[in-house]
Amino acid sequence: MKWLKKNKIKVITISLILVILICTGLVIFLTLPHIELNGEDSLVINLDSKYKELGATAFYLGEDVSDSVKVEGKVDVHKLGTYKLTYILSKGLVKKQVFRTVTVKDIEAPVITLEGDEEVNVCPNTKFKELGFKALDNVDGDVTDKVETEEKEDMIIYTVKDKEGNVGKIERKIVYKDSENPKIELSGGDSYTTYLGNKYTDPGYNVTDNCSQDLKSKVKVTNNVNMNQTGTYSVTYEVSDEAGNTTSVKRTVKVIQRPVQAKGGTIYLTFDDGPQNGTTNKILDILKEEGVKATFFVTSSGPDSLIKREADEGHTVALHTATHDYAKVYSSVTNYFNDLKIVHDRVQRITGQDARIIRFPGGSSNTVSCSYSKNIMSTLTSEVLNRGYYYHDWNVDSNDAGGSNTASAVYNNVIRGLSSSRVNMVLMHDVKPQTRDALRDIIRYAKNNGFTFATITTSTAMVRHGVNKCK
Repeated sequence: MKWLKKNKIKVITISLILVILICTGLVIFLTLPHIELNGEDSLVINLDSKYKELGATAFYLGEDVSDSVKVEGKVDVHKLGTYKLTYILSKGLVKKQVFRTVTVKDIEAPVITLEGDEEVNVCPNTKFKELGFKALDNVDGDVTDKVETEEKEDMIIYTVKDKEGNVGKIERKIVYKDSENPKIELSGGDSYTTYLGNKYTDPGYNVTDNCSQDLKSKVKVTNNVNMNQTGTYSVTYEVSDEAGNTTSVKRTVKVIQRPVQAKGGTIYLTFDDGPQNGTTNKILDILKEEGVKATFFVTSSGPDSLIKREADEGHTVALHTATHDYAKVYSSVTNYFNDLKIVHDRVQRITGQDARIIRFPGGSSNTVSCSYSKNIMSTLTSEVLNRGYYYHDWNVDSNDAGGSNTASAVYNNVIRGLSSSRVNMVLMHDVKPQTRDALRDIIRYAKNNGFTFATITTSTAMVRHGVNKCK
């Protein structure tokens, strides 16, 4: 107590000095600029990515002065390296600064892309055959040759590492299961036509399967074909693979009467390439007035109304071609039948009839097809019959599509070609004015000389040319 009383003045003096120092320091602290970084003071970003400046927060004399902060330095996101950014706040004679480092690195892993699915079925008791893959890195480029694969029981693991040590990885799941049905391909197509009384000989078939081998011997063939009675029958082909996957396909077999040869002196007037306004309609008028029926091999051009009129007036509406484009029609068997289907469907839509009588563009003996598919006519002449069509060529040519440009020339060509000792299949074109103008005289000549007229039906014996081999 004595010491305290004795030194009271000193204690008070020291305390006042301390208070003064604290207050002075506080005043100095409050009046100095203050700056603090937003976010981390050390950042790492990926090469070629976008750098977003985070900025800094600053106060001076209790006021937010963040807008006064200046940033010095630049980050080049397209170049590897470490960049230093300086954030500066200047107020009066006082300048405050803080620093941030931004490191541009390759931190992106390579990407592996699998060919095929990420889950694949593999035949049981076989080894997975790699479908392929590709690996690309944002810096190193194509790193496919660096991919390592690890095969486990039910998966393949693909791993690749770039020069910076970034690792890309993907997995492909392997399921040892056969869930795919066998495939049966019928030789000659799924439709077959034969004549009453013939012996039925199956055109044959081929079987393929993704896992099982030699399934052809296991195909069960069931048919109800009666060759002694006309009708439509079916033949069923069924097979199962080792996993129990089953496929069944059916072939339609049509048994028809053998065509009856017309008596000598019969004329079949046939017209190709129509219909066409101005010619086809006038030809129909003449046929109606003369009481004669004809056969029209139509295309996909011309008005529907003329095709309907042909059918309504008792003529046979037959099929020629949709496009009459040799390069397209004769480029392949598939293209021929695709073209034929177009005109077939048109006739069926207009008339309701399933037209089965056809004429090849250029006839079955044409050689123009050799320029597009060698010897395709040998295949087509057989295949159309297998698919239930009947094709007709001609034995009397009006030459109206050739050099006969006048009605008299067409007339003379036809009457010179007629014979009373055989059927006469006359080729004309209902798009030719000279044919239109010659038709009535041709009909009257035929009537005056004892000829009769008929339309082609599915029972008409086919007049066919020999198929020419391509050289």
